[in-house]
Amino acid sequence: MTQKLVVIGNGMAGARTVEEILARNGDFSVTMFGDEPYGNYNRIMLSNLLAGVETEEGIFLNDLAWYQDNGITLNAGVKIERIDAKNKTVHDSNGVATPYDKLIIATGSYSWTPPMKNVHNPKRGYHQGVFAFRTLDDTRGMIRYARDHERAVVIGGGLLGLEAARGLQNHVSHVTLLHAMGHLMERQLDPKAGQMLQASVEGKLGINVITNAMTSEILGKDRVTGVKLADGTVIECDVVVIAAGIRPNTQMVADSGLPVERGIVVDDQMRVQGQDDIYSVGECAQHRGNLYGLVAPLWDQAKVLADHITGTTGVAYTGSKLHTKLKVAGIDVASMGLIAPEHDEDEVIVYNEPKKGVYKQLIIRDDVLVGATLVGDNSKAASLIQHFDRGTALPDERSSLIFDIGGAVEESPAEMSDDTQVCNCNGVSKGAICGVVAGGCGTVSGVMDKTRAGKGCGTCKPLVQRIVEWANGGAAEEDPAASWYVPGVPMPKPELMAAIRKYELKSVSSVFAKLVPGGEHDAKSKMGLASLLKMMWADQYEDERDARFINDRVHGNIQKDGTFSVVPQMKGGVTTPAELKRIAEVAEKYRVPMVKLTGGQRIDLLGVPKEQLPAMWADLDMPSGYAYAKSFRTVKTCVGSDFCRFGVGDSTALGIAIEERFQGLEGPGKMKLAVTGCPRNCAEAYVKDLGVVAIDGGKWEIYVGGAAGAHIRKGDLLTTVDSAEEVIRLTGRFLQYYRENANWLERTYAFVPRIGIDRIRGIVIDDVDGIAAALDAAVEEAVQSYKDPWKERAEPATPGQFRTSLPLTVLPQVPVRS
Repeated sequence: MTQKLVVIGNGMAGARTVEEILARNGDFSVTMFGDEPYGNYNRIMLSNLLAGVETEEGIFLNDLAWYQDNGITLNAGVKIERIDAKNKTVHDSNGVATPYDKLIIATGSYSWTPPMKNVHNPKRGYHQGVFAFRTLDDTRGMIRYARDHERAVVIGGGLLGLEAARGLQNHVSHVTLLHAMGHLMERQLDPKAGQMLQASVEGKLGINVITNAMTSEILGKDRVTGVKLADGTVIECDVVVIAAGIRPNTQMVADSGLPVERGIVVDDQMRVQGQDDIYSVGECAQHRGNLYGLVAPLWDQAKVLADHITGTTGVAYTGSKLHTKLKVAGIDVASMGLIAPEHDEDEVIVYNEPKKGVYKQLIIRDDVLVGATLVGDNSKAASLIQHFDRGTALPDERSSLIFDIGGAVEESPAEMSDDTQVCNCNGVSKGAICGVVAGGCGTVSGVMDKTRAGKGCGTCKPLVQRIVEWANGGAAEEDPAASWYVPGVPMPKPELMAAIRKYELKSVSSVFAKLVPGGEHDAKSKMGLASLLKMMWADQYEDERDARFINDRVHGNIQKDGTFSVVPQMKGGVTTPAELKRIAEVAEKYRVPMVKLTGGQRIDLLGVPKEQLPAMWADLDMPSGYAYAKSFRTVKTCVGSDFCRFGVGDSTALGIAIEERFQGLEGPGKMKLAVTGCPRNCAEAYVKDLGVVAIDGGKWEIYVGGAAGAHIRKGDLLTTVDSAEEVIRLTGRFLQYYRENANWLERTYAFVPRIGIDRIRGIVIDDVDGIAAALDAAVEEAVQSYKDPWKERAEPATPGQFRTSLPLTVLPQVPVRS
């Protein structure tokens, strides 16, 4: 008989436990509740998201489709307010009672805020400019706010604080890290190792570190202007990130009458004390007096819980030996067991090389490794962790444990047991990797996709590769999909375009039917194919609405609550009093929740229900500003020569002309442009996909491949020309070459260095390949086929195009090529 399983918590521990239960074919109907309005994501990867080396799409472990595919009812963004253990029900924030036969509590932890004056604002939670660093929304807010500010303070010198400090360097010019204790990462490192790490963080990364720093007050009336320390020191800043630790999220459980001490008290089967049908797992669970904040113990707990709840007898969780191997703010760190000797008989081996930032310490008791600390060199970490976990006898030549001197060497994949954990972040064993290879997957990327190994901090990728190679008989297979333009069509872009032209494939479905074995449609490939076909065929492209992302179907940018934004076109950022009045009247008429000036000099009307879009467009009577598509977006301009005392070129007129020429032009990625009237760069032209800068003598410099978002890159100088007409001609030629040759979702800041500016200059300026005329003709055909998409307000493309939709709980994720 199918039992009702309710899981409170949709984080890493809760979702992993459900995965383990599903893998054991447990007969349950599963209902999950999560505070956050998303699927399950890897919280460890938030630091990579902050640093700009990972996308939001890349950190999700289970998207919403996974829940649906596995028959799981997910109540995302719904809190449980009370557990009624007597009647076996849980009561949520919507007033709904859900019955259960078995209950799992995986409420995790919350970010702890030390006592500080002025850290909270009674009206808005944290003071303006103050952020915790725990959730995806925390990280999003931090990124948005930091981009417009210069100086950040991070409170907390543990792992999370160090990662926050490193990530913030991508958004602000100066970061100070404050730590209340005497050295960094005091729970994992001894004082010497902590000091070594601090020297590396300051010397290599340029982050200012202050230890023994107790923050007493947040300064600033309306927004943060600084922090004050207990000794009276004032540090000026405009962003504060609190990463001072976590606390188990147990208040609701305690209020429900279940046993809570430091955490929710559980036995060796992860059952809550005194309860036969209630379990707890993860950071909120207290087992034998211990709380665990690392992911490896959570995976161990999930396995035992899943075994027990599905009927396996004799299983027990007896605790975990803690170890970690990772990069802390880009610096190798490993720690396991003791950080200092406890007995006089403990043997201590230390190697210290301050100039290189390398420190290694081993603590040995009765010929068994009971503790190790490594900073600056993790090359021997894997073998040390194996010794630590297994309690194996150590070689007499102790130095061979930390150096390759012809003694003990790194254990080979053949010598590793199947239960050896390879990826600590995602709990993947050697056996799991070998199982995927045995199942027919012989590529490293394929194994990583199927197991998630190497998808966390990334330090285990070399070991994953060695295991795949060993399991595959000596070498990993070359991944043919690495060169495909989209994942569902087995062709690189040049071959794909040639086949599309040969067979005159003008719709997405015809591409699948002709070029994919079996004709199977791949949802993740549709957007890329639609963009490519529109680029190739212009007005001959056969539009299929299901091939479009929701933004392109309704011509607005979807927000996380399911509403949309409306951004009317303002060429070059120029508008009129009449247009401003019309926008204001529309905003009032439709009660728009937020009117926002964008970074591209446009006005954004946010929070618009889908069904109101056509009427708003009609009342505005302005063209679409294309603030939602993978296409030509905007041309930002400065005042130029008409009014500016320093302007040497009419940037406003040229920006408007470029926008009129290329509006709506389809691309593999969005294209943001700017024209500035002098090298003072008020329009930020040096960091745009294409930027134009006026210089003395009536000349214009053209820069390509710039970026100023999560990635920061000054554009490369393409050429200098004498007229606005040449700017427009070469702009079209470059954009067309990019459109034809870039990978799907590859922005120009990646495309330009990949191809090389000299090669691009040769093609676009010098016509070394003899294709300049063809590029000019192709872009001309594309611009001539332009139609304002907001005209669909009069004749919707489909009957349901603007039908009322239910609020979404998560932004649809755009597929990204690996």
